[in-house]
Amino acid sequence: MLHFLLLLLLLPAFGEPIPNYDDPYSPIFTDKPVYSWTDKMKITIVAPSWNTDRHLVDSIGDTSGHPIKIATSEHSLEPYRFTETDVNSGVFSAEVILTGFTHDADGDGDFDTTPRTTGNGPTSGFLEVDRDSAITISFEFADGVVLVESVPVSWNVGAINFVEDLFFVENSAVIRVIDADMNLNPEALDNLSIHVFSDSDVAGIKVNAVETSESSGSFVATISLSQNSPSSGNRLYSLPGDEIFAQYDDHTLPKPHSKSDSLEIKTAARVDTSIPPIQRIDSSPITFSDGLGNPLESFSQNSQMQIVGTISNSHDFDQKFIYFFQVKNDKNFVESLSWVQGEISPNQILDVSQSWTPSESGKYQIETFVWNSINDSIALSPAMSALITVN
Repeated sequence: MLHFLLLLLLLPAFGEPIPNYDDPYSPIFTDKPVYSWTDKMKITIVAPSWNTDRHLVDSIGDTSGHPIKIATSEHSLEPYRFTETDVNSGVFSAEVILTGFTHDADGDGDFDTTPRTTGNGPTSGFLEVDRDSAITISFEFADGVVLVESVPVSWNVGAINFVEDLFFVENSAVIRVIDADMNLNPEALDNLSIHVFSDSDVAGIKVNAVETSESSGSFVATISLSQNSPSSGNRLYSLPGDEIFAQYDDHTLPKPHSKSDSLEIKTAARVDTSIPPIQRIDSSPITFSDGLGNPLESFSQNSQMQIVGTISNSHDFDQKFIYFFQVKNDKNFVESLSWVQGEISPNQILDVSQSWTPSESGKYQIETFVWNSINDSIALSPAMSALITVN
């Protein structure tokens, strides 16, 4: 584009009465170096010699004597009219919409294109192209002098991402897909389907992503995150600590893929809450009971006991947890380690217990920990501890 602007600055401010056949100077520019199969092409030809009337907007290319041809190896628009961008500018432009070929672009079983080749310019043209076409623009500047420019057509591999890596459950999540091949109508907003799911809802939902502008090839969808209601519409059930996923199936892949191939493109983000982790679950002091649930105040060797922890959830969302029980002897060696995995609902109080039988008398440190998972090991509550003597 910078080169094009420099050329315009160097051009004379007046038009010549007839083309200069001895010095054919008429560069052809396209607005993109590569096009997708359903793009809109904008083409500019700098031809000051064809500015035949400095008081009118001139046209070029629409005569059989000096035609402009826009073509692939199988289809062509000829002659195609270009019009001057302004009175006495000597710069001529035109547009052509590429209409692709018959293909199911979104995998729903229906064709999504209407291939056709028709029009004579400057903005009425439609041209069929294949996935790997090349479009050639030729201008017969003078008798026997043809100036040519060619640009390729290619499909692209799409990309998907969440706009942030971490979302709070109180907020919405925004997903973006970039795929120029799904700009199926460059004069309207297109849309595509995204599968969104979470650790807590692996089935998830299908959401509609809408193009940000008529020919951007960039699509955006917004979902809300819910901890109390099932997934529905644009609402996804997801708990703090979950990973959420967005998946887009690309059915317009470049070589070496075949035209019938598809590719799952996936991205992920984390869901959390603004409440500090250590404040998410309330824990009560450790208690002890026998097999019938009666409280124990003394402990005997080889007698089974129940170690009981009580937790509560004062927040308005479900919480997954791992409750660990650890027993250490007076030498600080771990005698027993076990855990219970579960989920606690809003306003629920839950007793969690594990049995343990001391094999020897002595002093023991009983410790409990509430974590979000074994792998992440994020504490959801302060650790609890009790010292007991076994006789």
